[in-house]
Amino acid sequence: MQIHTPPQTCNFPRVTIVGAGRVGSTLAQRLAEKNLANVVLLDILKGMPQGLALDLLEARGLETHDREITGTNEYADTANSQIVVITAGFPRKPGMNRDDLLRSNAKIVVEAAQKAVEYSPEAIFIVVTNPLDVMTYLAWQATGLPTQRIMGMAGVLDSARFETFIALELGIAPKDVNAMVLGSHGDLMVPLKRYSTVKGIPIGELLDDVTIERLVTRTRNGGAEIVELMQTGGAFFAPASATSVMVESILLNQSRMLPIAAYLQGQYGLNDVFIGVPCYLGCAGIREIVELNLTPEELQALHVSAENVRQNIHRAKEILQQ
Repeated sequence: MQIHTPPQTCNFPRVTIVGAGRVGSTLAQRLAEKNLANVVLLDILKGMPQGLALDLLEARGLETHDREITGTNEYADTANSQIVVITAGFPRKPGMNRDDLLRSNAKIVVEAAQKAVEYSPEAIFIVVTNPLDVMTYLAWQATGLPTQRIMGMAGVLDSARFETFIALELGIAPKDVNAMVLGSHGDLMVPLKRYSTVKGIPIGELLDDVTIERLVTRTRNGGAEIVELMQTGGAFFAPASATSVMVESILLNQSRMLPIAAYLQGQYGLNDVFIGVPCYLGCAGIREIVELNLTPEELQALHVSAENVRQNIHRAKEILQQ
C-alpha cells in the first residue's frame, strides 16, 4: 500500500533585496543559484519585480536549485528577513561621480531602510546604493540598528577590481591574487600595495612602482570606466557578486575577513563615520573590525577619505531636512 505523506516545510533563510534594477536582480540570481536563501525582490515599479521573479523561477529546474524567489511592491512581503540588501536608487551617468547621486538617493535609502526594518527588526542590513558610505550612515540612523548589523558593500568590490587589474597585468589567474582596498567607495579609496599579494608575494616584488600606481588609479576609477563605456548605466555583475560574498559569509557564519564599510568608534583614529575597513563577517554581522598596521601615509589617506565622507554626510542631512 502506498502511503502519501504531506511535504515538510522548512524555514530557509530569507534575503530581501530592495531595488530590482540590474544590481538587485543579478544579486537575486546569484543567491538563488548558490542555493543560499529564499529571495524577496522588492521594487516600487508595478509588475517588474514580479516578472523578474517569475523569470528566475522558470530557470530553477535548469539551474538545479530549489530556492523561492518572490517579486513584490509591498514591504509586508519582506517580513522576517535575515538580511536586507538595499540597492534602490538612481545609477550613475557619464560624467557623474558617486557624490553627485547624494541628492537623488538620500531620501530613497532612508525610506527603504525605515520600511524594511519595520518588518524585519532583527535583520542585518547591507547597503549598496551610492554614494555608499554616506547611504550606509543614513540607513543606520534611519533604522536605529546596532552598528554590527549594518554595513556597506565597498572594499569587497574595489579589492576585486584591483585583483583583476593585477592579474591582467601579470597574465595570471585572478584566484592567486589577494588585494586590500580601504577607505570610501569612491575616488579617495585607499588601495594598500603592501597588503596586496600574489600567493603571498607582495606585488611590489612583481611589478614596478609606476605600473602599480597605474593599476591603483584604474581601480579608483573602476566604476567610472564602466559607466563611460556603457553610457546607459553602471556596473552590476561585479557589485552583485561582491554583495553575494558578504551575504554568504553571514548566512553560513564563515567569519571571512572582508573590507566593508563599517561604523568606526576610535579605530584608525576615526569616529562617527562609515568607511571601508577589514572586518570579520559572520552570522551576527560584523564580529570584529580589524586594525591594520598602516604607515603614516596610508593612515593619512584613510583620514582624507573619511573626511570627505563626513562632509557628504552633513550635506545629506541638510538635503533630508529640506
